[in-house]
Amino acid sequence: MEGESSSVNQSEGRRVTLGNAAVRREAPGGVSLVVPQPNINATVAQNILLSVEYSCRGIATIEWKHVSSWGTTSIVEWKIGNYVNISTVYKDRVTTFENGSIQLHNVGMRDAGYYFVTVTEEYGNNAYGTIIVNVYEIIYEDLHFVAVLFAFLAAVSAILICFMWLCNKSLHLFQKKTHKLTASTTEEIELETIEC
Repeated sequence: MEGESSSVNQSEGRRVTLGNAAVRREAPGGVSLVVPQPNINATVAQNILLSVEYSCRGIATIEWKHVSSWGTTSIVEWKIGNYVNISTVYKDRVTTFENGSIQLHNVGMRDAGYYFVTVTEEYGNNAYGTIIVNVYEIIYEDLHFVAVLFAFLAAVSAILICFMWLCNKSLHLFQKKTHKLTASTTEEIELETIEC
């Protein structure tokens, strides 16, 4: 259909909606999962929210995993109202929310990659979602370092130029004084010669 941004696959019972960058998946048992922001761009040391919204008939178990070039890591698994099991790698860096979302604190370059969320209801039906996270280094800190280094070198250069100017001025005064002494000594010698 023209103008629509959704497709339905009847054999699997899944519905994917791509309008407004949200992805909605419905499993046959009635579990649905919405991923409002499937791509996240972050900078180092930033906190990011991996936002999802799910609905199901019973109590759900939510599990998040991270897949990157360093391997697959289980982040957290919890059942609403029962337990929260956070991986030791993410112990102080993850906050969970009842809607299935998680927040990662103080992200680094290793946090880039694919984040997979699985929502499983007590009847065994489940839904899956994926979020891609890109983490970038903060460039302005590098520029700040270069600017400070440039200012430092400029200050040192200015001090050296002033020092060289003072040395040159002192040398010039010393040569002038020496020249006057030599001239007056030569004059005295000439006067003595004339008097003799």
